[in-house]
Amino acid sequence: MNESTYTTRTVVCPAISCGHCTRTIENELAELAGVTRVAADVASRRVTVTWGPPADWEAIAALLREIGFPPAEA
Repeated sequence: MNESTYTTRTVVCPAISCGHCTRTIENELAELAGVTRVAADVASRRVTVTWGPPADWEAIAALLREIGFPPAEA
């Protein structure tokens, strides 16, 4: 797949409070088809996700909300 088809986005998830939170986010998002990289950081409460088709931001944000880590609206 061409790298230009990938998108990377970083969002703040205020509910991140510990290492367990980051592992949960990383493990759950990594299961989404099309997601190639997930990095969650407890100190900054940020999640960086890289994805390509068939994933899209709406599906990623929906999963974050579903698992209890809704992204902050910019």
